[in-house]
Amino acid sequence: MTTTRNDIIAAIETVLRERLANRHMAAFGPDARLGPDLALDSLMTMNLLLHLETDHGLVAPEEAIATRAAETVGDFADLYLAAPAATGETAATPITASEAFDEAARREGVHGEDYIDIKVHCFVSCVADAMKRAPGVDHRPLYFGVWDAPFVTGDGSFMKYHEAGMDQEFFRTWAERLYGCTVRPWYDARRTKAENLTRMNHLLARRTPHEDIMVMLDMFHLQGRENIFNKNPFPHYLLLERTEDAATWLVRDVDYRWEGRMPVVDVAAAISQPTVEGGYVIDRAGAHPPHREDLAAYFEESLKRRNPLMDSLREIVAIHAGPGRTLAGIEAAVAEFPILLVRKYAYEHGFAFFWRALRHDTESFEAWCEEIEALIQGLRALNYDLLKLARTGERTQIPGVLAAIDRVDQRETRIKRALVAAYEEWLARTEPRLEAAVAV
Repeated sequence: MTTTRNDIIAAIETVLRERLANRHMAAFGPDARLGPDLALDSLMTMNLLLHLETDHGLVAPEEAIATRAAETVGDFADLYLAAPAATGETAATPITASEAFDEAARREGVHGEDYIDIKVHCFVSCVADAMKRAPGVDHRPLYFGVWDAPFVTGDGSFMKYHEAGMDQEFFRTWAERLYGCTVRPWYDARRTKAENLTRMNHLLARRTPHEDIMVMLDMFHLQGRENIFNKNPFPHYLLLERTEDAATWLVRDVDYRWEGRMPVVDVAAAISQPTVEGGYVIDRAGAHPPHREDLAAYFEESLKRRNPLMDSLREIVAIHAGPGRTLAGIEAAVAEFPILLVRKYAYEHGFAFFWRALRHDTESFEAWCEEIEALIQGLRALNYDLLKLARTGERTQIPGVLAAIDRVDQRETRIKRALVAAYEEWLARTEPRLEAAVAV
């Protein structure tokens, strides 16, 4: 029997109502928006896909897993009716960069400022935003440390993007070394929340035009903001400024590209949660472009020859498939994988920096951006495979999951090799004596 669009919409309604206990079903219908109307975050969408497959036999289309291709319930149903996309890895097409001096002179494409500025790490995004506003400074190199940024693995059986006591010293000290700015901690964990809020208010009142006040808060408790990862708690850094209204702060959430006014009481409540602590003053008064030697040292320290995220996934599967464990434990073990995988977008900043410095063409830059997007889509599909393995407990799926990890790993390695080649070309073209001559 042919499955119709109405059949799929009915199955979606059943899963949302009975399996996921969605509290917004009054708004349900073909035109209901997945996010604004039904409050479906990334994890809920994954759960919806899993239940549609295991309960209703509707195999999740790749477009629904790997991208946000649907805005409404009807759009989501249509993904199941579309012709299936070609599966399997195709042979990698060589990407060759060419010189584009005219393009660079006209500040077009990658050499301009029109392409989307990816934000993938809240602390780094806040500091990078400050550097971006310093004259003559390129913020992109700071993201070199993000694609393989540290994460928590414990005994190897799980992955987390944050835990209590985790600091930002790696990025803080490198930001100061690269740019000559200061990133000064102001939050004192020995003091009470009230005392730290008083300290922050004092800093906000004295803030100069070249300073930014950063604070960590729990996004789960910030009224009026979307928690797209359904995280509780959700530690997150953003920037604050005072307004002419003493009861309102300007919130600049750089990482999520959101800016707006919010009641002081709401923001203070999110800062006061016991799950979070941290804050910095960023002073860009003395900021300058990175020196060649510092930038090279940062790149080489940041880029790991192996892919830590992939190695961690292999270990998680091995541990939970082993004695004394169950495959069901994989679901909790990879709960924060969606937060970690978006860090791979930082590769775009690496390519953009070197392409601009080397005056390479936009076409080859965009080709690498497509490779990076394919990497992200592969990671999202892998997340679905891991959740499916955990839910079904079928050990016969393990070889397929491990093979999928290997395929994604190979794609990331290809991206890294191209980035290293660009770095080495940049290094060869910017010999110390040339930099010294320009400085004079």
